[in-house]
Amino acid sequence: MPGISPVRAWWAQRPPAAGAAVMATGIVSLGLHLTGYEVLSLIALALGCVAWLALAVDFVTGMLRDPARWRAGARTPGTLAAVAATTVLGTRVSVLGRHTLAAALPALAAVLWPVLLFLVGRNLRPRMSGAVFLICVATEGLAVLGATLAAAGTTAWLAHTALVLFWLGLALYLLALTRFDARQVLRGAGDHWVLAGALAIAALAGAKLITAESPALYLWNEDDRDVLHTATVCLLVLDLACYVVLVIAEVVRPRPRYDVRRWSTVFPMGMTAAASLSASAAVGTPWLRGLGQALLWVAVAAWLAVAAGAVVAARAGIRAAGRA
Repeated sequence: MPGISPVRAWWAQRPPAAGAAVMATGIVSLGLHLTGYEVLSLIALALGCVAWLALAVDFVTGMLRDPARWRAGARTPGTLAAVAATTVLGTRVSVLGRHTLAAALPALAAVLWPVLLFLVGRNLRPRMSGAVFLICVATEGLAVLGATLAAAGTTAWLAHTALVLFWLGLALYLLALTRFDARQVLRGAGDHWVLAGALAIAALAGAKLITAESPALYLWNEDDRDVLHTATVCLLVLDLACYVVLVIAEVVRPRPRYDVRRWSTVFPMGMTAAASLSASAAVGTPWLRGLGQALLWVAVAAWLAVAAGAVVAARAGIRAAGRA
């Protein structure tokens, strides 16, 4: 790319899967907050926000400068990481108490979500990678953020909208499951972990919907709460089962080489930890908190390992772009 700096040339080659880095960082920040490590949580949040801003500028610039190319890229499931990342950061910002900013993020995500979901949905096909589950993750992310904002602002319609998105997300998970190539569990480069991550964020959405109930809001009757309780527990059990299967697959077929899609491995790890921590209080199961804390540190270790690989890969990519 003559006339373009090596850094810009390297950045231009960034794949859509890079959005998972924001998702992973945001959920690790939320997990650290839930366990009381506020300073580390804020550091992770700052890193996630910087990465989100960089990706947002690139997203808008690409849409305005080359709409045809943007539409072609928007047909891939990886573009839904933009919605998912926005909702994860929005949830963390809301927990921080910045509700006005957090309310702007779901508005942005809600505008992008139907457009990208439509474009991606038209191009679903058999034997896809784990990125296909982002159709569920993005939807459940909106449910998590909606339930969080509803509880903070005592806004019933947000909670009811989040409930609709929660069930829609589960339907989309089943659709994605029919398109997923199960061989990716042993062959995938990292995004096959979204198989578990989608279940984890659905469980987190269920926990948030349960805890959104308050004296100021009459959201659910006893039957509603029972259904949400059962669904949340079942989703978390399925998530943990998938987590174990994926860990075993990593041991049986090690894939230690760095790939940008490994950020999609960190995200489900962090999301499983956050879901366990949140469900502990929501469903009245104290031992889940200990499990969530243990899984959080596994996610932090994975984040550090993938971040180190990303730095090394970035340096190599910039050098190669400079030579070109």
